[in-house]
This record gives sequence, C-alpha cells and structure tokens, in this order.
Amino acid sequence: MSEDGLKKIISHAKEYGFVFPSSEIYDGLSAAYDYGQLGSELKNNIKQYWWTAMVRMNENIVGIDAAIFMHPTTWKASGHVDAFNDPLIDNKDSKKRYRADVLIEEHIAKIEAKINKDVTKAKKRFGDDFDEAQFRSTNPQVLRRQGDIDGINARFKAAMDAEDLAAVKTLIEDLGITCPVSGSKNWTDVRQFNLMFKTELGAVSGDSGVVYLRPETAQGIFVNYLNVQKSGRMKLPFGIAQIGKAFRNEIIARQFIFRMREFEQMEMQFFIKPGTQEEWYNHWKEARIKWHKALGLGEENYRFHDHVKLAHYADAACDIEFNFPMGFKELEGIHSRTDFDLKQHEEFSNKKLRYFDPETQESYVPYVLETSIGLDRMFLAVLSSALREETLEDGSTRTVMSIPFALAPVKAAVLPLIKKDGLPEKAREILAQLQLHHNVQYDEKDAIGRRYRRQDAIGTPLCITVDHDTLEDHAVTVRNRDTMKQERIAIADLTAYVDGLVSMASLLQA
Repeated sequence: MSEDGLKKIISHAKEYGFVFPSSEIYDGLSAAYDYGQLGSELKNNIKQYWWTAMVRMNENIVGIDAAIFMHPTTWKASGHVDAFNDPLIDNKDSKKRYRADVLIEEHIAKIEAKINKDVTKAKKRFGDDFDEAQFRSTNPQVLRRQGDIDGINARFKAAMDAEDLAAVKTLIEDLGITCPVSGSKNWTDVRQFNLMFKTELGAVSGDSGVVYLRPETAQGIFVNYLNVQKSGRMKLPFGIAQIGKAFRNEIIARQFIFRMREFEQMEMQFFIKPGTQEEWYNHWKEARIKWHKALGLGEENYRFHDHVKLAHYADAACDIEFNFPMGFKELEGIHSRTDFDLKQHEEFSNKKLRYFDPETQESYVPYVLETSIGLDRMFLAVLSSALREETLEDGSTRTVMSIPFALAPVKAAVLPLIKKDGLPEKAREILAQLQLHHNVQYDEKDAIGRRYRRQDAIGTPLCITVDHDTLEDHAVTVRNRDTMKQERIAIADLTAYVDGLVSMASLLQA
C-alpha cells in the first residue's frame, strides 16, 4: 500500500464511522481526530486484547490508572523539562517547519525502497532458486546503498551524541534534502524544540502554578512503584501496566492518526534485579512480537529495528516496526531503562524507592524493562492491513475490512430475510440472546446481498440470516465474512458457535 492507500483508509474510516476529523464543522483542528461509533469499539477491543495479555495472563503484572496532571518536579526529575526536545528546522521559502531527524529518516527510507526494488526484480528473475539473504550480502548495488544508509546513520548518531546541531544541518545539506513543499534547499539552522504542553493549575498565573500535560504515561508508573509494590506485596520481578492519554506538541503531526499531539499509549514497566536486564529484554522482545503476530496481519509486515542513538538512560532499545501505508514505521518500543528513572525520582523527592530482597538481604533500586505501544498506531496498523477490494467469481467486487474476528467492532449482524411473517420478531429474539455476550447489529433494510456488503465494509465477521425455515427447524444461516461460506446452525448452539469464532481467547491461546 502507498500514500494513496492511506487516503483510501482515511476516506473509508470517515464514511463508515471509524475516525472523524476533530471539530470538522469548524473546519477541523490540525492533527486531531475523533473516534466514531465503530472506531471506539475497535479501539476498546485493542485495549482489551493488550490488557488481557499483559495483566490478566501474567500473575506478576498489575495495572494502574495514574492522573494526567503530575507534580511539575516529576518532569524535572525525568529530564523532560531540560531534554525533551526534537531537532527543528525551517525551510525559508515555504515557511514550513520540519523535524530534522524525520527528514533524514525519510531520505534513508527512499534508499531502502531502492534496495527493496532491486530485491523484487531479482526474485522475479531467479524464481524459486532466489536466496534473498545471499543477494543482500553480495550484490554490489545493494551493498553500496546499504553502505550509504550506514554512513548516514553513523553521521547522524555522532552529531546527536555530541549535541552538534550544525553537523545535523550539514548532513541535510550534504544529502541534498529538499523541502517537500517548495522543493528548495534553503534551510535555517537546526535548533531544539521542547515538546511538552504547559498550562497553569488554579486561578493564579505564574511559575508557581505551572503544570504540564504528561508527554508519556511511564512516569505515573514510576512515582507509584513503591505504592504498588507495598500494597500488592509484589516481589521482583513484577510489572505495572497502564493505558492512558499522553500529549506532545509535535513540530509536525501528520499521516492521519500515526502522529498526533494527543494520543494514547499502552505501557508496561517491568521491575527487575540489576544484572538480569539482558535476559528480560530478550524475553519481552519475543513476547511482544508473538502478541502482534497472533493477529494474523502478516508476519512480513513486522521487523525489529535497533536504535542507532540510545537514550542516555538506556543500555538497549529497539522498535517493533510495522509496514504502514507509508512504509515501515515504529509501532512499539522495547527499552532497557536501567535504574535511571527510580534513581532520579529518589534524588528529586528525597524518598527511598528501593526494593528489599528477602533472599539476598540486599536493598537496591530495581532496573526497568519497558514495553510501550501507541494505541492509535495499533489502530492504524489494523485498519491498513484490513481494508481491501476483492473481485468475486461472478466478476463483481466488494470492499471488505478483514479485521481480526476478536477485534472487530461488530461481531455479528442479525438479518431477517424479509420484514414480515414473524421473521423480524424471531431475529430480535436472537439479537437479545447474542447481545449479552458481544456487540451485535440488527439490519432489515434492503436486499440481503446489500446488507452483506454493508457488514463486509465495516468488518463484521458473521452475518446471521433468519428465514422462513428458521421458524420450523429453529436454525439460522451463518455467513463467514472472509470465506463467504454459509452454514446452518441451531439457535440453541448459536451463542457457543459465535463465541468460539470471535472471542478474545481465540487470539490469546495462539
């Protein structure tokens, strides 16, 4: 899928009630979106899938819900006040503002696209005999391009490590990067831009009342580490999970819901004994990629990307990237944060945040392993992999959203064949039976084929048709969205049948 594919997703999402531009009647607000009636259902199902896998299925992980507003010293301790910056650059001709690192990443992505094109061509030429790994490691053109990428990454890392913003600008100039709007290379100097939203608490303005909208949910977990550990009698290793809103004043927020100024995170901080971080880092890398792949969105759409530049507090970090319509981009981060966060909060609060180990009789500050996933990005990953046009055997086409059954906003639609002869009444009896377990729709308008198409377009896994035979044999016809095959199921067995196909357990047992 391409940028055109992203436009199709945006259009489909609005037409069917997944995502709307925020404040649209007032011409909208840049990079702000509202989740509609189907979007909020899908979002809640993704949350449930994550929460069940992360909290309910791990005895040593619990969940909290911390406040968005926190004491301002929290952000001083975490480093956000002084160091939560992005390198900003303006184009003098277009007057447009960009993140310097994103411009460089996009330049690298173009080189990667050329490599992938070479690989695709070679696959066609050599067929089944093609060895992709060997081709990538021996083809001179691929090696030259990969060398260019490695060189750019090395220069960027060196510049950022040295906080040499002039070197970042020189790199942009040397690469010949142009402004996407004006096409010119007339750039300002690179400068740092703090991403936190600042506001005031109470009625009196001034520095004493300054608070911030949290730029991440992690700090709410760290400041509650001791509360949870003591009240829950938790022993290391243990984790604290949270789903919540975060806010970043992004220089440029774009690509639909991929990058917004108000977004939602699903984070888990796993507290461990110092020295065990490599073992747990590998454990969570494996566990998280397994969680993603269980959805069946295509294994080829995932890859690990090790960070070129580690945060000052991290000793290892990688992203799980997903192949979005605009290419491979970060979906989830896995970071070994050492003991930085708890030590900083110890220092700034003058409160001990130690763990007493009853086995070794030691007292120490735990290390932390973090997994952090963008809920909105997860939502976009599901949408972008699900939407497709299909040509059927009779030559007709259908638009279908192949959302994983367990995540689908509507699990089943109950459809009386016609609006008389007692069929609507019977259909509503079945609807009431299923509503106790799942989100189910009732639809009696238009021909049955058109109703099927409507349900396909919103991703409903099962269509249940009530016909005249139903009144005699107490059975219904169930149509599967993906195969379009139909099966006769007894009404007495229907709840169990539907549950077996669409329940969250089907994903979590994978």
